[in-house]
Amino acid sequence: MKNVILTFLLLFLSGIAFAQQPYSTTNQEAIKNYALANQAIDEHSFPEAIDLLQKAIKADDKFVEAHALLGNTLHLIKNNKAAINEFRKVIILNPNFSRAIYMKIADMEISEAQYPEAQAHLQKFMALPNNADADRAYAQKLLKDCIFAIDALQHPVPFKPINMGPNINTAADEYSPVSTADDKTIIFTRQIAQNEDFYQANKVDNQWQKAVYLSDRINTPNYNEGSESVSQDGKFLFFTGCNRPDGKGRCDIYVTTKKNDDWGKPFSLSPPVNTSGWESQPSISADGRTLYFVSNRKGGYGGYDIWKSTLTDKGWSEPENLGPNVNTPNNEQSPFIHPDDSTLYFCSNGWPGMGNQDLFVSRLAKDGKWQVPKNLGYPINTNGDESGLSLTAGGAYAFFSSNKLDGYGGFDIYTFEMPPDLRPHMVTYVKGFVSDAKSHQPLEAAVEIIALENNHPVYRDFSSADKGDFLATITAGKNYGLNISKSGYLFYSDNFSLVGHTSSNPFFITALLEPIEIGNKVILKNIFFDTNKYQLQPDSRAELQKLIEFMELNPTVKIEISGHTDNVGNDELNQTLSENRAKSVYNFLISGKIDPSRMVFKGYGKTQPIASNDNDENRAKNRRTEFKIIAK
Repeated sequence: MKNVILTFLLLFLSGIAFAQQPYSTTNQEAIKNYALANQAIDEHSFPEAIDLLQKAIKADDKFVEAHALLGNTLHLIKNNKAAINEFRKVIILNPNFSRAIYMKIADMEISEAQYPEAQAHLQKFMALPNNADADRAYAQKLLKDCIFAIDALQHPVPFKPINMGPNINTAADEYSPVSTADDKTIIFTRQIAQNEDFYQANKVDNQWQKAVYLSDRINTPNYNEGSESVSQDGKFLFFTGCNRPDGKGRCDIYVTTKKNDDWGKPFSLSPPVNTSGWESQPSISADGRTLYFVSNRKGGYGGYDIWKSTLTDKGWSEPENLGPNVNTPNNEQSPFIHPDDSTLYFCSNGWPGMGNQDLFVSRLAKDGKWQVPKNLGYPINTNGDESGLSLTAGGAYAFFSSNKLDGYGGFDIYTFEMPPDLRPHMVTYVKGFVSDAKSHQPLEAAVEIIALENNHPVYRDFSSADKGDFLATITAGKNYGLNISKSGYLFYSDNFSLVGHTSSNPFFITALLEPIEIGNKVILKNIFFDTNKYQLQPDSRAELQKLIEFMELNPTVKIEISGHTDNVGNDELNQTLSENRAKSVYNFLISGKIDPSRMVFKGYGKTQPIASNDNDENRAKNRRTEFKIIAK
């Protein structure tokens, strides 16, 4: 739209000159210089044109057409402040000279944060009759920007950006920072000359170490790599690659997997994610199964829209547009889906803001739809372009890049504390190590974390083969079950209750997998009963299903299901309760088609404690359900 208005006004003014229509001056020296300036503009000799127009105005400072053309020419060389002054002179000399000038000056005044002046000029434009629908719509959009910006300036949000220092930033441009969930690794883009590559820095003793070149397998000398997203455990990197020989369009999305201390060869996500259009700026969800990205493909709402694709058993699904509560007829870019999987940050020049691109946050409602976004406010947003925001998993701190603050040169990476009302849901993480209980050698095992309220998996992956480690994020407000399994071993069970949880402190797990041998047992930490009841709670279903799967995968195994209580209450009642709870699990397995001859159940009451019964926490440990291998 800006280019349309500029072209219209230049053509309008040029038309006056070439048609030799009457000017607002009769001074021949002024008219001569004005005509020569038009010729210089046609030849893109803008400094010469400016000099000639200034001579024309010196000859007659009331030469309206010369002021207007000088304003346009100054704008072409990005001298908006001087251009605004010329347009204001035009309006003073002849308020009816051109309706387009009111839109043009307002657009530039917004870019210079002169919002009240822009608002007045837009209101003047809107009051004029017979405006084109497209011009009126754009003016209304700019007017909303003015109204928002004037209010935002009066109600600034807390914002104290901190440069991340010389180990991250250099005289080159650094931008697009993303971090792993444990806040121990940051990956970002650095541009040297015309080449964009990835760099990585690690945090040791709370200090960022010197950034190093990421990998020759990802970075290339001939193509640009940028706009990346790292999985929460740091094992997968999604990024944008442009003009590569294996690409589908000008820019495509690629993924690479970490192999020990290096990265594997990247591969294109191919259709339906990548097309002959433009796909870029990926952001992967915490569970690694939903990819958010930017595209100008057909079916969107405007120029660049934010889309998402979900990983299925058949690959990535047909991308889905995030809809009109996120995307506008303008451009939405730089999506960042927080690890809570329900808070999306992005930049847009379509929603009301401070002018140009602003940063916004949208939250996922219970109906599965994204809510109308909220502008992050001033001074996080300014009259310039803001983009490329990411947050730590904890949500309290953000990373961004800027060339408007004192730094080391060009764009530098900064961090700041996010205002509380703009933060995502609180997220923490589980970091675990899986090994053989006897040899203590690391194991590559399947790791699954399930939200127990709906049995929905929030994390599915494998612990690494070389270290046996894994890392997964979990969001406060829910209860989670952890299951770790590997062929030839009993599975490992754990539980994380984050209902009412107010701390972002992580959970650390050491999972020692026992081989399937007679006498080895598993505590089923996600089997739940009401107090003094033996009916299984619905939250138990996911764990029970894992036990069914274990029995199906090991058809010769026989087990004893046992119930245990603490020492509170009548011993006889505790004995009966423990037996009934074990029987409930037994019956559930039978309903899951497990042969009853492969199972027995038994209640032990308080007779086999695994902790002292001296406090609530220890008594809770003693109230448990187990299964033990009795034959194989």
